[in-house]
Amino acid sequence: MSYPVTFEVDYAERRSRLTALFRLILVIPVAIWLYVYGILAYIAIVIAWFAIVITGRYPKALFDFVAGFTRSLARVTAYAALLSDPYPPFSGGPDTTYPVRMEFAGPLERYSRLKTFFRPLLAIPIVILRYVMNILLEIGAFAAWVVIVITGKLPRGLFDLMVLANSYMARSDAYLFLLTETY
Repeated sequence: MSYPVTFEVDYAERRSRLTALFRLILVIPVAIWLYVYGILAYIAIVIAWFAIVITGRYPKALFDFVAGFTRSLARVTAYAALLSDPYPPFSGGPDTTYPVRMEFAGPLERYSRLKTFFRPLLAIPIVILRYVMNILLEIGAFAAWVVIVITGKLPRGLFDLMVLANSYMARSDAYLFLLTETY
């Protein structure tokens, strides 16, 4: 059985030096939107936590909303870290044409109330590893920024390292946001 959350990024060796140079400025509008989206998503996650603990089900509308936020978070993170050149869409819906894709198996028929109740404790090792992966992604993004601004290319090895870190962060977010029960 494969993991119920997939994360993919298309590799492109040639990169725009100009957009890479100003990436932290270019990401500001979508980061502001993501911040507002995140506030609403965290409220939805708290409501979903109560719904799962009480009923054992994740309401479909809440699942789709939180999945959209998680997808947007992964896209913006990838854009900010120079994993993709096209500007990320402001919507969280699935988009097969964008080079960063994240898909979810969908809400389960029944969720474990006990696993959901203790999720904050169960997630401690994931949060620690996620922190380490975030540092790895930031170091990789800085190295990528230097290399792209100088050469206009992103080496495949550096790209793969950053995809590993971003992939773990995106999948751990799915676990933390109750989108999957699979550890």
